[in-house]
Amino acid sequence: MEHKTKYIHQELIEACRQGERAAQFKIYNLYYKAMFNTSLRILKDTAEAEDVMQESFLVAFKKLDHYSGEGTFGSWLKKIVINNALDVIRKRQEQTSIDESGLDFPDEEDHSTEEEIEWKVREIKQGISKLPEEYRIILSLHLLEGYDHEEISEILHISYNNSRTRYSRARKRLLQIIQETRLTKRISYN
Repeated sequence: MEHKTKYIHQELIEACRQGERAAQFKIYNLYYKAMFNTSLRILKDTAEAEDVMQESFLVAFKKLDHYSGEGTFGSWLKKIVINNALDVIRKRQEQTSIDESGLDFPDEEDHSTEEEIEWKVREIKQGISKLPEEYRIILSLHLLEGYDHEEISEILHISYNNSRTRYSRARKRLLQIIQETRLTKRISYN
């Protein structure tokens, strides 16, 4: 079945190379949600994420001749999305400094197991949002997108060791943020 799926996608990709709009629409429908989520995790802005996703599809359709078929089309497209999102961040940093938003934590009293898990996930996501841009990106790429350090080093144009170091520092900083937030919350309840 997997071979058949790859074959169907390959036929769609070939049709896209020929400029067939129906094939492009099918490819778009297959990948747009995943690409939007990838962009949103990096940019943290719905409108920018939507723009990056749309632009990435346009770039991908224009540059399909650069897709060798070696890896999956989805991973090739995801690299385009990530690079475009990183470009937006670079432009954003050139224009203004990044605003830090406050955290809104729910009440801790009497959580069920499912509620505790949801709260911890929200706590981690909010902690990630408070990280410096380079830390947030590397955590997103490694933990959420599943890239290894070799792939991250290529995407971010940094060394393999630099990728591992940033990831380690990002994890430590995230734990500090979460601990500080919990302490602040306890103090505010007393």
